[in-house]
Amino acid sequence: MADLSRRPDPEELLRRVQAEERRERRGRLKVFLGYAPRVGKSFRMFDEGRRRKERGEDVVVGSVQGEVTPDIQAILSQLEIVPTVPERYAGREYQVVDLAGLFRRHPQFCLIDGLASDNPPGSRNPQRWQDVENLLGRGIGVITAVNVQHIRERQDDVARVTGKRAAYSVPEAFLIEADDIEVVDAPPEALLGRGDQTGLPDARQLAELRELALVLAANVVDRQLQGYLTSHGIAATWGVQERILVCLTPRSNAAPMLNSGRRNARRFHGALLAAYVEQENLSPEDRRKLETNLDLAREFEAEVHCLKGGDLVDAILALAREQHVTQIFLGHTQRDKPRWFSRSPIDRLIEEAADFDVGAACRVCARIWGKSRLLVRRTKACSRA
Repeated sequence: MADLSRRPDPEELLRRVQAEERRERRGRLKVFLGYAPRVGKSFRMFDEGRRRKERGEDVVVGSVQGEVTPDIQAILSQLEIVPTVPERYAGREYQVVDLAGLFRRHPQFCLIDGLASDNPPGSRNPQRWQDVENLLGRGIGVITAVNVQHIRERQDDVARVTGKRAAYSVPEAFLIEADDIEVVDAPPEALLGRGDQTGLPDARQLAELRELALVLAANVVDRQLQGYLTSHGIAATWGVQERILVCLTPRSNAAPMLNSGRRNARRFHGALLAAYVEQENLSPEDRRKLETNLDLAREFEAEVHCLKGGDLVDAILALAREQHVTQIFLGHTQRDKPRWFSRSPIDRLIEEAADFDVGAACRVCARIWGKSRLLVRRTKACSRA
C-alpha cells in the first residue's frame, strides 16, 4: 500500500504546478560573473550572443556599456542592436534600455551590458536589473554580465578588500533566479600583465576578489539546487556548501565542537549553526553553563537556533533538514546522567541521520584524544567511561 503520509497536500501540489508554469513562460537568464574590471566578462557575453546567432537563434543587443574595445566592436558588427534611449536628468546623461522597442522586436535572447546601472528618476524602473526582469517576464531570454563588486550583499566584503564601494548594485536574489551563472575566471597575474593597470586592485586584492566571486557562484548554485529539490518535493540535504550544525547542552564540551565546526565552515566557505533544545527545571548552574555555551557560539559567529521541547532527536533532525545541514556535531558527558543525550538518543540520531555526517565527542575522550577531536562520523557513539 502506498504511504499516503509522504504525499504532498493538494495546496503544495498546486504551488509547484504554478511555479513550474511561471518558469516555462519566463525567459531564460544567463549571467557572466566577473571578479574585477577588465576580466573579460563583457567580451564573453557578446561572444556568447555571436555563437548563438551562428547556431540560428534570434539574438539582439539591448545595451552596450562604456568604451568599446576593438575585439568587442568586431562582434557587435555581426549582431543586431536595439539602441538605448539617451535621457538627461539633473545635468547627467543616461542610456536607458529601450524596453518598448525590445517588447515589439521580441527576440529569443537580448544581450544587456552594464547590468548594475541606474535609470533616471521617472523611468519605468529605477534600475537596469529591473528592466531585465521585465524582459524575462515577457518571455525574452537575457544574457548579461556583472562584477562581484556590484552584488549588494557582497559589497561590504569587497570594501574590506579594496577600500572602495561601488555606487550601483544588483541584489543577490537576482542572481539566484538565473538559469545559468558562469564565472569569468582569469589568474590575477594575467590581469596585471595586460598593460594599463589604472584603477586595478593589486595581486593580493585580486586573489581575494576572485575567491569572493567563486564563493558567490557556489552559493547561487546551492540555492538553485535547494529550490529545485523543494519544487520537486525531494527531501535531501545535497548542497554545494558545507552547513555544520553544533548541538549544545549545558554539559556538552562546546568549545572544541564550535572550533572544529567553524574551521570546517571556513575551509569550505560554508555556514556554522548552533542549536539547543529548551529544557524545563534547569538548575542555576546548568542554566549558567548553557548561557556560556550560547555566548561562545555567538562569539564563533554561529547562527543560533532555539528548539522547542518535544522529542530531542526529532527536533534536531527537523532543523537539520530545514536548514540543509550537511554535518551534525554533538557532545555529551558521562560524568553525570546527561539531560539531553544518553547513549540511546545518540545512537538513534546516528541511525536516523542518513542524510548527514554525524560527529560525537565526550569529555573523557576529549581529554584522551585532544580537545578538537570528534570521535564519531556516522558510525557509533563513543562508549568510553
